[in-house]
Amino acid sequence: MKDLELKIISELMKNSRRSDRELARAVGTSQPTISRTIAKLEKTGIIKEYTMIPDFRRLGYKIMAIIFLKLGQQNHTFSPEELEKMREANRRIEKNNPRSFLLVMNGMGLGRDMVVISFFHDYSEYSRYIQTVKADAAAELRPYFEPKSVESFLINLDENTHYLPLTLSRIANGIEAANNEKKE
Repeated sequence: MKDLELKIISELMKNSRRSDRELARAVGTSQPTISRTIAKLEKTGIIKEYTMIPDFRRLGYKIMAIIFLKLGQQNHTFSPEELEKMREANRRIEKNNPRSFLLVMNGMGLGRDMVVISFFHDYSEYSRYIQTVKADAAAELRPYFEPKSVESFLINLDENTHYLPLTLSRIANGIEAANNEKKE
């Protein structure tokens, strides 16, 4: 990826509401160059969406849960068809049990296959969700999703004692720092 593209991505992660003219000033290039580059990054899928990060506490969420799942099957690499079936089943489940997810991803580590990061208004809502994962909702996703183990790390969003709260600006700064290191 070109240096200019990384600079634009970093700046957009810090504030996606800036105009192309403001971005051009920030990265040291012309506005037409910014417009063309952003269009290219959108077309190639490098820029997926523009969004903002709210204060989840002010939206009424008290808990952010990082949930680790160990799935029943040993091979957790799904075919595109299996992934689509899982997504369809999940859409049906979500319609009846709406949740606020930050992400649901397959992966590996800690002896687990999947991680879910989700927000809850209170502990009882979180507890009901965990029961759903372990029993009711999981039944509709079998044989693709069969949790054998569910463990969570809960973050109390009511406290103002968090070291570094969720923001994309720190990631943008990391991208810039890594890019600067490559140049040196």
